[in-house]
Amino acid sequence: MDKLNFAAIDIGSNAVRLMIKGIAHGETIENLTKVFMVRVPLRLGQDAFTLGRISNDKTGKLLRLVKAFRQLMQIYNVQSYRACATSAMRDAENGKEVTKYIVEKTGVEIEIVNGQEEARIVYDSHIVDELNRVGDYIYVDVGGGSTEISLISNRALKSSASYNIGTVRILNNKVDKVELLRMYNDLKLLSEVYPKLSVIGSGGNINKLFRISEFPKGRPLTTVKLREELDMLSAIPVKERIRKFDLKPDRADVIVPAAELYLQIAHHVKATEIWVPTIGIVDGITYSLCEQYLAEHPNWDK
Repeated sequence: MDKLNFAAIDIGSNAVRLMIKGIAHGETIENLTKVFMVRVPLRLGQDAFTLGRISNDKTGKLLRLVKAFRQLMQIYNVQSYRACATSAMRDAENGKEVTKYIVEKTGVEIEIVNGQEEARIVYDSHIVDELNRVGDYIYVDVGGGSTEISLISNRALKSSASYNIGTVRILNNKVDKVELLRMYNDLKLLSEVYPKLSVIGSGGNINKLFRISEFPKGRPLTTVKLREELDMLSAIPVKERIRKFDLKPDRADVIVPAAELYLQIAHHVKATEIWVPTIGIVDGITYSLCEQYLAEHPNWDK
């Protein structure tokens, strides 16, 4: 076997992703690189957060999508995979029923993971190694249905919490004010114990905001610049955002509430910059799958 490929499927509230990463024979896990990636804006959260369930229409589309992913994994000769569904499936009253149906029809096993597991998966991608720094951080992943916040102190994951606050929920006015206050209170407590917290941002929205900023890679996005971007994006209609900043339609609407949320989080921990290493749940999944395989086959790279 000359190459090992590993796949991650992320069934999110805004989009569904397939990421395939691989290493060649003789390489180590540090050489794990992207082979293929596709993102489809299914927006399951639109159903889950407004109807309380995943509709038959969205279930059918998800089924066809997972079937396509299965074919792609076969084409790329994937060694192992992991498929995770997050906030929308957690909230939908028929979430377990939908995932069971998809599994029966495709043979692709799907896990509905909680927010803490989401955070742990991303930590498994060695996000701190990307920054190559010690100190105290909060890792923030703003998704369509939830926001995961994890405390990383001196390169170790200390705690994590999940809040039902996400961009698709915000657009549909489905965020509970009590939940928002809970998050802000938790952040205030963290900042009191760890007064010099930095923020690590993860997810498609903060990645796009970083790209729009034109800041060089390896430099943090300042909250001053992020506020400028928020004001600029808020002032123009969605169609103009798509044209001017080359955004996908399903990104152009959620990017504004995402920017506001990142700014609020940074404000509550008194941070003035956000590090954006462009790592997410699919990176964590593929990294851990590769790590597990290499541990079980220690002579593979010899």
